[in-house]
Amino acid sequence: MVHSQFMSGMTPTQQVAVLIPAAYLVGSVPFGLLVGRMKGIDPRKAGSGNIGATNVGRLLGKKFFALVFLLDLLKGLLPMLAAGHVLRAAHHDAKVYLLWLLVGFAAILGHMFSVFLGFKGGKGVATSSGVILGLTPYFTIPGMVALAVWAIVLKGTRYISVASVVAAISFPVAYLLIALVLGWPLFREQLPLLVFSALVAAMIVYKHRSNLVRLRAGTEPRYDERAASAA
Repeated sequence: MVHSQFMSGMTPTQQVAVLIPAAYLVGSVPFGLLVGRMKGIDPRKAGSGNIGATNVGRLLGKKFFALVFLLDLLKGLLPMLAAGHVLRAAHHDAKVYLLWLLVGFAAILGHMFSVFLGFKGGKGVATSSGVILGLTPYFTIPGMVALAVWAIVLKGTRYISVASVVAAISFPVAYLLIALVLGWPLFREQLPLLVFSALVAAMIVYKHRSNLVRLRAGTEPRYDERAASAA
């Protein structure tokens, strides 16, 4: 009751400002590590050493990949939906989009640089997907395009890392093209969306740099090899 009265007395901008650090803490929750520990495995000390869904899936099986991926996705989706609810009546100008995106960016930073893990963490694909899906409608269509690209590239190469990097790069490209075709105010009100889409893509590619090194060396496991090792 006290919390509700406190929030109701704040402006939408002030409420979103409160959501930003909250989103970082939510994003920092290491679900991959928690799920692994429940099954007697520390993913930081096995497989690739990453706490994300891919490594957990390799160690424990496909259903645990799906579980961790979903939980990490919700870390990005729920804060974005909360911010969207707060800002629903506001005029969607560049300032409002920037505030909304800061909530999502905080969640992604929390996942990549968790306060609970000494500012280390996962690679941000699932949490970024949740953030994208939570900013409706402008990120929804390009987000679905990126997911389709991820599935196609994964099927063709059987490398999750390759699919993730290509999908990350395709997202800002898809957003740019769709915005131009539909006549969205890309370089005015929605300029923060364009910058954010490129920034998130760059962060995901950067976090996959070790995978890219293994790909060049020919030592990166394929998806079916990971499934076999998990089995």
